[in-house]
Amino acid sequence: MNPTPQSQPPRSAPPAGTVPQHAARSTQHASHAFTLIEIMVSIMVFSLVIASIYATWALVMRATQVGKDCTEQAQRQRVVLRTIGDAIMGVESFQASLDKGLYSFELANGEAPYLSFVAHLPETYPRNGKFVGETSGHETQSRRVIFSLAPGADGKRDLVLRQKPILMDLDQDEQQFPLVLARNVKQFTVEWWGTNSMNEVAWNTDWDDTQTNTIPQMLRVHLVMSLNTGKDKQDESEFSATRIYAVPSQMMPVFVQRGAGGGPGGPGGPGGVAGLLVPPSH
Repeated sequence: MNPTPQSQPPRSAPPAGTVPQHAARSTQHASHAFTLIEIMVSIMVFSLVIASIYATWALVMRATQVGKDCTEQAQRQRVVLRTIGDAIMGVESFQASLDKGLYSFELANGEAPYLSFVAHLPETYPRNGKFVGETSGHETQSRRVIFSLAPGADGKRDLVLRQKPILMDLDQDEQQFPLVLARNVKQFTVEWWGTNSMNEVAWNTDWDDTQTNTIPQMLRVHLVMSLNTGKDKQDESEFSATRIYAVPSQMMPVFVQRGAGGGPGGPGGPGGVAGLLVPPSH
């Protein structure tokens, strides 16, 4: 006889309000996952944070570069004015040599401004080793300096310096490759203080050799340099500086240069002068 299977007691239904065990595990696993919308929102927030950090970093870098450029331009401006001042402090002029144009003082403004004169330059002056020392083969501490504006990059103009010995012309190197003192110069103005053709004592921009056959008492140099801080011309910053120089030198009269007795024949004789030509005092 087959044994009669034992009947199992019927399973009782779970109490009301309870969740089966397998359903609870499925719900627990589902609570730890991210939905697609949550992932997309997270990526968007992360992108905004990265973009904000990059924008801040780019702004800091641009401000640092602009500050560096402004500092360099301001320092360059001081160097230019110092270079001009060092030459003015040693200006030389001899009245007996003016007719040959050796020691003439020249000044012009307008579209092609320039300043030219002869000066005894210090040893620390730019390109001094080219004219003084073993390299040059001669001692020309007194040279003619010429400050002028020359065409530069991007249609702008540069302030350049050319030098030459008194009895020599500009060499090819000085003509083609002058020393660039400053770039992006928008204005270079030189004024002199003294009595003009209208018999007025004031600052003047026009230099008249026939009226002012001497060295000016003072010079006023006005320099305006630009710095492009952006892509547009409206972003250009201007650096303006004005410096007044008191000229310590005076023109040496003929009788001092040649001696009070003139030449061997005395005043009016061979090698002498007919009279004493003293520059008028201002």
